[in-house]
Amino acid sequence: MGEGSADPLDSYSATVIRVAETVTPHVAAIEMTGKGRSGRFRVGAGSAVLFTSDGYLLTNAHVVSGTQSGHAVFTDGSKTEIEIVGADRLSDLAIVRGRAQAAPPADFGDAENLKVGQLVVAVGNPLGLAGSVTAGVVSGLGRSIPIWAGRNRRVIEDVIQTDAALNSGSSGGALADAHSRIVGINTAVAGAGLGLAIPINATSRRIISSLLTDGRVRRAYLGLVSTPVQLPVSAVMRTGKREGLRIVEVLPDSPAERAGVQPADVLLSVGKKSVSNAESLQKLMFAEAIGAPLDLVVLRDGREQHLVAVPEEMTDAG
Repeated sequence: MGEGSADPLDSYSATVIRVAETVTPHVAAIEMTGKGRSGRFRVGAGSAVLFTSDGYLLTNAHVVSGTQSGHAVFTDGSKTEIEIVGADRLSDLAIVRGRAQAAPPADFGDAENLKVGQLVVAVGNPLGLAGSVTAGVVSGLGRSIPIWAGRNRRVIEDVIQTDAALNSGSSGGALADAHSRIVGINTAVAGAGLGLAIPINATSRRIISSLLTDGRVRRAYLGLVSTPVQLPVSAVMRTGKREGLRIVEVLPDSPAERAGVQPADVLLSVGKKSVSNAESLQKLMFAEAIGAPLDLVVLRDGREQHLVAVPEEMTDAG
């Protein structure tokens, strides 16, 4: 290789290094604790992202589940006690608050602008060490995944799938783009075997606002596991729509099952609004949709079917 030749890995490495150096100071290790007869004990641990100048951090709901307080440690060694502000298990997002930090808050981006194949960098802070950094690409968008919460099935909607490796200590950490903007909150969901992140977009910003204001989010629940699909030309001609959501699974005894939705259906519209990814569906699933009849249009065996579902409120028992 000639003296003037450039190693193509240099540019990639330089980008990852720059993002890691920019994002790592915003990411804390958090340890959630409980109190017993013999003193305090650890309940859960993970990472969290500082997103305000007065000490609010964003993390995963499953990281803080079962406790109300703990502490956060940043990579510069600074430590603060934290308390839970609010958590939303359906989105797997939670907010905790400590004292104001010297580090500036992270810069949020918009996951709506992500493309499959785009470089992303996952930054966690497991156990308060110097930070854990992995890089990869976006391998899927707009997915929804089923998880177990105790004995109940839930669906986390609109996740980003990436091949950036995650471990349990990185749960609640940052997924950043090449410009060091936070586009997702990593979630290492046990048993999923995938790199997954909750996107930062209009819906998650609404969730964050509700958590800050009320400490909770009232969410409507249909009980669908779906994936975005492009419609075949024949279906485009017949329906006038190019995209939809293929139903992968309908959860038992859910509003969707009672409405007659079936696996392999393609969901075209909800409440007369087109849906083409989990984000477009999730935008419709807030408090105002609970208990209200909702028109669903699905494509089944090449024909449109009109169904009516009545979303329920997602509760901790549901």
